[in-house]
Amino acid sequence: MDDAVMTGSREQSVLASSQFDKSSSLCAPQLGMLWQQMLHDACGCNDPLVRGLLATGVRSHADFASALAALLGRKLGDRSVAADALSELVQEGFEADPDIVCAAAADLLAIRERDPACPDFVTPFLFFKGYHAVQTYRVAHWLWRTGRGHLALHLQSRASELFSVDIHPAARLGRRILFDHGTGIVVGETCVIENDVSILQNVTLGGTGKHSGDRHPRCAVVC
Repeated sequence: MDDAVMTGSREQSVLASSQFDKSSSLCAPQLGMLWQQMLHDACGCNDPLVRGLLATGVRSHADFASALAALLGRKLGDRSVAADALSELVQEGFEADPDIVCAAAADLLAIRERDPACPDFVTPFLFFKGYHAVQTYRVAHWLWRTGRGHLALHLQSRASELFSVDIHPAARLGRRILFDHGTGIVVGETCVIENDVSILQNVTLGGTGKHSGDRHPRCAVVC
């Protein structure tokens, strides 16, 4: 493997979550490196059932963004809005605001850096519902900002049902966010979660009793 690509060892990593603080055009090379490592990770399993899962989730896609759009569509689709339509919606969001993709990559790198139970990039990408909930929020937040509030709230509702994580689409989340396990996390409408925050489970960043202004807490560093 090209020695510019991250190996499985944290100590030998040439990728860091902080590299995705750059604009979407500047983080493109790092996205390519991350994707190549994910493809490498996805080839390392001999279980025939899991090989099919990895093919569907990773290897059949051209890049990180298209794989993430397909994954979120599959997870969130229901009778109201089909999986294919949601995948197209997510892809639309990525194209309209490519920084969403950089933030998603930064979150993935942060999980790999901070969670000792995370052996590679493919594992949290496919299986960690805290990661899925945060990426659903990022798309919902784009919808909220562009005046598509009902669709944003639909994604919030689906994420709450599926992942037991409830993030209002108007909340403001930074980058390199880790929701570890994530069950029972509630993030209110005016809440701010800054960069580099890790939250475990059963945390409510709820209303403070105010009726206007910032009605929810600001969270920095570690909750």
